[in-house]
Amino acid sequence: MDITLALQALIMGLVEGFTEFLPISSTGHLILAGSLLNFVGEKVKVFEIVIQTGAIIAVMWEYRVRLASVLSGMFSDPKAQRFIANLVIGFLPAAVLGFLFNKAIKAHLFSPVPVAAAFIVGGFVILWVEKRAKVNPAAVRVQSVDDMSALDALKVGCAQAFALIPGTSRSGATIIGGMMFGLSRKAATEFSFFLAIPLLLSATVYSLYKERALLSAADLPMFGVGMVAAFVSAFLCVRWLLRYISSHDFTIFAWYRIIFGLVVIATDYSGLVVWAD
Repeated sequence: MDITLALQALIMGLVEGFTEFLPISSTGHLILAGSLLNFVGEKVKVFEIVIQTGAIIAVMWEYRVRLASVLSGMFSDPKAQRFIANLVIGFLPAAVLGFLFNKAIKAHLFSPVPVAAAFIVGGFVILWVEKRAKVNPAAVRVQSVDDMSALDALKVGCAQAFALIPGTSRSGATIIGGMMFGLSRKAATEFSFFLAIPLLLSATVYSLYKERALLSAADLPMFGVGMVAAFVSAFLCVRWLLRYISSHDFTIFAWYRIIFGLVVIATDYSGLVVWAD
């Protein structure tokens, strides 16, 4: 692996890890970063999905005690069984719709300008939800992930399905969707973390299987660099985000999305930056 490819893989891994669990769209940032780095193509699309595994391992490590407790009690503990059932319920909407429409989404929406538009729309949704939360704080009825019902999980799962649109943000859709449906900021954020595990791992397995003809043993170093970078940066990001939400809302991320999206559209329209599809 030459130094240029290694640096591209490293930068993409860092982008993935730092953006996966924030409500700013990791997929959108990867598309834009790949465009700027001229790191594009069908193999790169597989790379972008697979390195998400590094970010997921970071979450699994952060919550290793909780996950071990759930696994040990899955056949005997009602709380663990409800937790697993909620993950399955929340996972299904995005999994089914992704399987049905993944090809069409990749063909039409995986380019910088549609991603930028989704950034802007998502930013205004976050502003609206945060304003709504301040006006009516009593609307919060679920303080912990353990208090969630199956219906709560289904609602958040349906919100997560909107993240199939690149630039929407899986974390943003689940966290903000959860807050809309009565979850506390902490409960929505943690359920978003947990919900990422089955969704992103299954997406990785499916992508590797489907595109196996594109890959070879020579690609392993590139994927390894990306996954390690994603793990380290995601671990730092998750730790920071849990502290941040204890005393802050998501308004700053909304304005970031809006400004960033407008910059991408403006530079594309003016020709200042030639964004590669």
